[in-house]
This record gives sequence, structure tokens and C-alpha cells, in this order.
Amino acid sequence: MTATTADRNTPLKDGEIVAVPVAANAVIRAGVLVCADANGNAIEGKTAEGLTYLGRSEVSVDNTGGAAGAISVYVRRGLLFQWANAADDPVTQASFGKLCYVEDNQTVAATNGTNTRSAAGLVFGVDAGGVWVL
Repeated sequence: MTATTADRNTPLKDGEIVAVPVAANAVIRAGVLVCADANGNAIEGKTAEGLTYLGRSEVSVDNTGGAAGAISVYVRRGLLFQWANAADDPVTQASFGKLCYVEDNQTVAATNGTNTRSAAGLVFGVDAGGVWVL
């Protein structure tokens, strides 16, 4: 394909809420931190390497007994979400603008836990309610 020399009507989608295929036998609760596994399927956040942070689930889904991709979950992304702050590895104001890491389906931590946690996103605030993550 070559570069266009004319106007183009480029297709677009709103990427704030996306449907993501759910991993086999996965349950995802509404409002939790969602990651993509190595195959690109949605799972709840957990301490593990190789996950990709996606955002917050908008609905609950239960794919128990189902194959990967049998159902999808709506994930909201591109906004700041307030996640719980890890008690044993808390995110502090010093992390502002830096990566934080997935500890579980509602908690983020300051470090990668000696390469046991996947990156969640950038820290854009820390307060009594938790950590604001983009």
C-alpha cells in the first residue's frame, strides 16, 4: 500500500469503552481492575508477570466453563481510576507520574515486587482513598 495523495475518510471508534474477549473460565466483577493475559483475553488483575493493564470493568461477567472469547467484558479506559493502595508496598506522592503495579483486582503497589507484578499505569494522585491511576 502506498501513501494517499487525496483526502481520506478514516474510520474511527470511541476507545473509552471497549469490548474485550474474556479468558476461559474467568469471572470478572464490575468495577475491578482488568488486565489482558498473554493471549489478549481479559482477566481480573492479580500479581503476575506479563499482564497488560486495561482499565476498569463496567459489568460483571462469568465465563466459568466457557472457552476464551466466548463472552466479552466492557472495559472503560483512558481515565483516572482510584485503586486501593498496597499496605505492604504503598504508592507515595514520590511516584507521581511514574508507573505503579498490579497487586490484585483492586490494589496497586509502588514496585514490581521483584519482577512478580505487571505495570498498571501512571500515578496521578495519592490520597486517603487510594491511588489515582491513568
